[in-house]
Amino acid sequence: MANKKLAAAKDAKKDEFYTQYEDIQREINAYLEYDPDTFRDKTVLLPCDDPEWSNFTRFFAQNFETFGLKKLISTSYATDSKKKKYGYDNNEDYHQLTIFELQSPQYDEIITKSRGKIFTLTRDMNKSGSIDIDDLEWDYLEGDGDFQSNEVKRLRDEADIIVTNPPFSLFTVFLPWVVEAGKKFIIIGNLNSITYKEVFPLLKDNIIWLGKGFKGMAGHFINKFYTDYATAGDHRDGMIRVSGVVWFTNLEHGRRHSPLKLMSMEDNKKFSKHKDMRGRGYEKYVTFDAIDVPYTDATPKDYTGIMGVPKSFMEQYCPDQFEILGYEREDENIQVGITNMPEEFLNDYRAHGGKGHYTKGMKMLCLYDSNGIPRIPFSRILIRYTKAWIDGHPEDFNQGGAL
Repeated sequence: MANKKLAAAKDAKKDEFYTQYEDIQREINAYLEYDPDTFRDKTVLLPCDDPEWSNFTRFFAQNFETFGLKKLISTSYATDSKKKKYGYDNNEDYHQLTIFELQSPQYDEIITKSRGKIFTLTRDMNKSGSIDIDDLEWDYLEGDGDFQSNEVKRLRDEADIIVTNPPFSLFTVFLPWVVEAGKKFIIIGNLNSITYKEVFPLLKDNIIWLGKGFKGMAGHFINKFYTDYATAGDHRDGMIRVSGVVWFTNLEHGRRHSPLKLMSMEDNKKFSKHKDMRGRGYEKYVTFDAIDVPYTDATPKDYTGIMGVPKSFMEQYCPDQFEILGYEREDENIQVGITNMPEEFLNDYRAHGGKGHYTKGMKMLCLYDSNGIPRIPFSRILIRYTKAWIDGHPEDFNQGGAL
């Protein structure tokens, strides 16, 4: 039992990744470069934030006047509620008193464990002549600070923009919570969530999109309770390296409207930097009329049909250039016409050592490569050029890409 509780405690801690200041700054700057007034006269809410430790609170408080904010609100989740949710024992490391609590007359050692906290910034409290982090005011919430509570929902409804790194395990609950309120937002999530039913329709319809992003789609987060298995050159003490991490947003930024610079089909066959592309070209799927593009930079600039590209394409997706149609399988949310995998293909796939639980009733993308080997490509987004892009670039499409 003790080991189970310890494991649960570690799981709870692993869900709390504190974002680095420099990563927040890099992302927010992308929106300000596109529109310097992005945050002017706006109320910004930072939920799921542990304001005492969070760099989100620190960043926006320090830039309150520079951004022209109207109000900053930051909330935290009570430690007792975390204990009930994850089943871990009281742990001295888990609840660390901060200077905000220790130096405040409203601090209560009992209440502080059962109720969340709210931090607000609106005025020059200390009469220093500027509004900054030293002017933060705090109090206890009535409840535990759960973002789904009516209390925090009211704060959500008050806000103009929501910015945070929600627990990864709650991302598919948190995103609809933000979207249903019609708020602007900038939040962190995992690239794999792109094809989740709560996420993909929003991306497909350009209701949300990816932000500027982390370098190499990998971020270092502050979490001393998590073992970091990063290579020595990428290891940072007290941090965990998370691959495939991205920012989701519905705020405009310049990168979103920067089209990909690409080569033609023939040039990719001759000059691609990927050895497995040179001399081989593109395969067509067995179950759908489209070609497989294994690398984003190998997307041909002269093919008017449908293409299956890796998920990582989404980080460079430009809606002026491409439209999103679906992904590698059919389900109740996305139906583009992918047919059942043929029994003959599945027999070939297994005969060649293919792994995974696949049946002939599944509607998934599959193909034979140039050597006749059956393959089921991992995670594809189905795209094609927009009509406006084709019409505006006749020099690329008049010849027509051909297999």
